[in-house]
Formats: sequence, C-alpha cells, structure tokens
Amino acid sequence: MNHIGTLYVVATPIGNLQDITLRALETLKTVDLIAAEDTRHSGGLLAHYAIQKKLLAVHEHNEHRSAEILLERLQAGQSVALITDAGTPGISDPGAVVVDILREAGVTVVPVPGASAVIAALSASGITENGFRFVGFLPASGSQRKKQLQALEHEPTTLVFYEAPHRVLESVQDMAAVLGPLRRITIARELTKTFESFHRCPLGEAHDWLLADANRQRGEFVLLVEAAPPAEDDADAREAERILRLLLADLPLKQAVKLAVDITGGKKNALYQLALQLNDAQD
Repeated sequence: MNHIGTLYVVATPIGNLQDITLRALETLKTVDLIAAEDTRHSGGLLAHYAIQKKLLAVHEHNEHRSAEILLERLQAGQSVALITDAGTPGISDPGAVVVDILREAGVTVVPVPGASAVIAALSASGITENGFRFVGFLPASGSQRKKQLQALEHEPTTLVFYEAPHRVLESVQDMAAVLGPLRRITIARELTKTFESFHRCPLGEAHDWLLADANRQRGEFVLLVEAAPPAEDDADAREAERILRLLLADLPLKQAVKLAVDITGGKKNALYQLALQLNDAQD
C-alpha cells in the first residue's frame, strides 16, 4: 500500500519575485507536481528560479475535478505543491475548495507561508484600530455590492477589500454612499511592484482622487476602510449632517459651517469637509 503524499499550500510573490521564501523554493523544487492557477503565469516564476516540474491547472472553474486528479496522485504517494498567480492560495484565490476536499479525504495539508497582499497593505497603512475583517472582492453587480456594504456598515474593525482596476471607481463611490463620506480609506496599489503607492483620504474624496489621474486606476488594489465609529459618534454625525443641511439651504458654506460648529461642538475641519460633500451631492 502506497503512503499518501502531502499537499503543500505554497505562498508565492505578489509582485517582486524576490519575495519568495527559501522554504517555498525548496518545496517547489522537491515536490512531484505543482498545481497552479495559471500554468503560463506560474511558468515565468518557475523559470526565473530554474525549477522544472509538471504543472496542473487548478482554477475556479475546475477545482472539484482537479481535486479528484490531485487525490489520485497523492494516493499514489506523490507530493503536490498548490500555488496561485500571486500570494497565498485560498485567500480570494482558487485553492480553498481543493484543500477542503483533500483534507476530507485524509490528505495531510502543510502551509508554506509567505507573501499576502492583505498583510502587506495593513502593515504599511498606519491603521491603529484593533483587528480587521477581510472581505475580499465585492460583487460585480452594483445592487449586490451595496447590499454587502450595508451588511458591513457597523463593523467595528477595519474592512479590507480587494478590487480590480475596472471596478475600483464604482466600488469606492458605493463605499462612500453606504459607509459614509467621512470614514477614511487607504488605497494601496501595485504592492511590491515598481509603481507601488499608498494614499489615504476620506471616502468622499476617493472617487475624485482616482479619477484625477488615469494611472491611479491601474493595477491591483487593496482598499482598507477604517472601522465604523461607535454608535454614539454615529448618532452625533447624523445630527451634524442634519443641521448642516438645514443651514446650507439658506446660508453660504463658511457661515453654515461656523454655526454648525457652535451648535454641535463638532470639529471645524470635519464639518467643513462634510459641507463640501453635501454641496457637491446637491450640485
């Protein structure tokens, strides 16, 4: 009877090819088979490190069938490395289904940790709230996207999203509409790559900032939205917005803001930004 092989879940670079661990390289060199999300894409990484192995495509459309093939190989005593195009398999990437099926079948699964866009973005963001909730990609449909955001509106920890360049404008616009324009967002783009960038601003300004330069809309994004304010702060914010709306209906913006500060005791800069956003929305 053959000894069942081991499945290694191997993290690969999210951009810079040097961000691969020594253990990952050793694992990729010694396994019998590599299961890759896109064999052509992974072929470049493997060629860079002079690794020649058989590749099996495992993507979101064939995970169940691929798991059956991998199980046969593993039951025959072979060892397998599971990788995706970038980062850690199973984290908003194919792999979780395969791991689940193989674990249920009694296969030993060993993680080989490494690069993760979520952790990279958080580590360099300067966000100080305790904890975070990784959401991944929001739905492509506008109505479904807003519905999911509404379910996250009162989440007391930092929200972390992945987003593609062709949807980032729509996503940040919906975030501002649902989560509120004053909550801050950190836009992390092209992590570990040549044009890596971070930008932090109120959600209400994110759409225009991205729109101001087409280059800001390129690449892969991690979006980090600060935690919902405590319930009492949220109530105060709604009251401040109500008062500002009433004042702006009859007064110039600066005068409305000054009176709103006197009435609510709120911070001038925050109320001024809110007034600008209310005026823009009305226009």
